[in-house]
Amino acid sequence: MKKLLGLILIPSCLLLTAFTVREVILEWQEPIAVDTRPAIKVIMPKLEAPKVEVNLKDHASFLNKIGNYESGNSYSRVNRWGYMGRYQFHTSTLKAIGIKTTKEKFLSSPSLQEKAMQKLLEDNKKTLRRFIRKYDGEVVHGVYVTESGILAAAHLGGAGNVMKWFRKGIDFEDANGTKITKYMKIFAGYNLEELK
Repeated sequence: MKKLLGLILIPSCLLLTAFTVREVILEWQEPIAVDTRPAIKVIMPKLEAPKVEVNLKDHASFLNKIGNYESGNSYSRVNRWGYMGRYQFHTSTLKAIGIKTTKEKFLSSPSLQEKAMQKLLEDNKKTLRRFIRKYDGEVVHGVYVTESGILAAAHLGGAGNVMKWFRKGIDFEDANGTKITKYMKIFAGYNLEELK
């Protein structure tokens, strides 16, 4: 009888203990927090900046880019062939455009270097005016031609080599292996209205 009573009481006690433990566990659980605050509406103002037109292909940008290609825009740079300054002028080129100076004076005068570049561009524009009028905006030998591209090519290889390219397709390259057509492409489309 004791065994029978033990068999009945033990599972009953276990069952009661389980309910009690469950109730105790439920009592100790943290309450779930519910946010009852109203939602905040964020209103972002619409900001409009005034429209400013910037011509990134103006005369100054052209000079900056060509100076960067030639010397990293360094007025004091001299390469191994003796070309000097921001635009890498040779003494023979300076003489040809009527600038008589010494290497030291030229390298120490940014204004003289800018004057020389302006004079060279004007002389090349005058020499190549017929080609500029005829081919500006056209594709020649597979290259899109613009006035600024022609003048950059003339700076690199001389006006004579640019004319040769138009007439015969001969693509002159300098001592570094840079072709005049590369300059025609890189410097295409700049507005050089400041040139006479």
